[in-house]
Amino acid sequence: MDTTTCRAVVIGGGYAGVMAANRLQGSGKADVVLVNPRPRFVERIRLHQLAIDNDDAVEDYATILNPDVELVVGTAERIGASDRHVVLASGATLDYDYLVYAVGSTGHVPAAVRGAAEHAYPISEIEQAQRLRTRLSELPRSAPIVVVGAGPTGIETASEFAEAGRSVTLVSSAIAPTLSRPGRRSVARQLAKRGVTVVDGPGATVAAVGADHVELVDGSVLASELTVWTAGFGVPQLAATSGLTTDALGRLLTDETLTSVDDARIVATGDAAAPSGMPFRMSCQAGLPLGAQAGDTVLARWGNTPAADVSVPMYAQCISVGRDGGTVQLQRSDDTPRNFYVGGRAGAFIKELVCRQTLQWMRAEARKPGSYKMLKGPERTGTSAAHHSPHGFLTTSVRPQSADERAESFERVRPVLHTIADEILGSAARVDVALLRTRQQWMTTELDDVDDVELHLAALVARKALETLCLDAQR
Repeated sequence: MDTTTCRAVVIGGGYAGVMAANRLQGSGKADVVLVNPRPRFVERIRLHQLAIDNDDAVEDYATILNPDVELVVGTAERIGASDRHVVLASGATLDYDYLVYAVGSTGHVPAAVRGAAEHAYPISEIEQAQRLRTRLSELPRSAPIVVVGAGPTGIETASEFAEAGRSVTLVSSAIAPTLSRPGRRSVARQLAKRGVTVVDGPGATVAAVGADHVELVDGSVLASELTVWTAGFGVPQLAATSGLTTDALGRLLTDETLTSVDDARIVATGDAAAPSGMPFRMSCQAGLPLGAQAGDTVLARWGNTPAADVSVPMYAQCISVGRDGGTVQLQRSDDTPRNFYVGGRAGAFIKELVCRQTLQWMRAEARKPGSYKMLKGPERTGTSAAHHSPHGFLTTSVRPQSADERAESFERVRPVLHTIADEILGSAARVDVALLRTRQQWMTTELDDVDDVELHLAALVARKALETLCLDAQR
């Protein structure tokens, strides 16, 4: 082996793992082996669609992975950090110079809830979604279904099933708790429109699951021929069983460069990484930039140059509500919600574009190394980005007075506006057009009609991006 080339093993072929593998292989400085239990890429953000049988939720690795990456289909059972090798379930071993730990996350059905492990169906893995699809096919359309958990996965699952004509009850102490109040109202309206019965509040915690019912802590009993469990995620315990330091959930504990606190040759990324004990929200939105940054960290360390601290802006949450509805919640860059969302058909349209764009970003990185660009996120000090974010929304809503002040206010939020337009358009050229049109209208907007500068600009750029799509479709 060429001693100037890094031998990198990436464990896990999800969003973060594929992005890291592409970034490393494309650099020309690494030979990459990607280890994954399955021969095809799983689109986890579409597993609820697989369960109802309107999408297969898989993609061939050949379409998203650098062709020079070696794909090994297998399961990693142990990391031998002291002599730098990975032991697979098959008994084979893989040596490495650097290891990227990208094992992702998985669903968690709590053993403390009586009957849940026996009767509830999780939906976080493709095999689980396939099992759920089979069970659905065995039930009459009128059979009552209970979905436990009303985060994005629960909302998307319940609405997808209801839209297919199923009788669905969504149970959770709170509906879409990470969204703003307007965003939550948007989701609630769309669930009601699709006939989803919502049971929420303090008493809506599941105490037990039976073969044909769900019991709540307030004593209520709900009929359920099929119970889908979406409340809570866990992570594989590979790091912990290999003797590496993890957080309480089992995520690999790293410094701010994503490097393991135990071993400088191990870099973590995605859902299974806990930089400084402050992990990012589990999502492909964080997974893609974390994957790219993990690759950059390995390359920096291999080249004996300083590795950059992690920086991930979290500007939106996208939730589909059936095939023709959705809510896109805009966030501050520190992942706290703003009182602005795009709902209904427009929300569904944006959500679908985002799902498609995740594959496009990985494909682009495979074809053109370094093409995936990341905006800078907030300082990771544990304080709100609203107090110190030079790269997020404006910290005040003071109306600009002069033309120069208008231009300055636009430039200060340009990174956020760029992200919004990019989520909708997925093309750098079209994003530039949308931003130009937004700026032109902003410079002539009657300020008496503007109550909140940042929210006005966010709505304006979303509208201009959608107008750009419509114009392109008419050509």
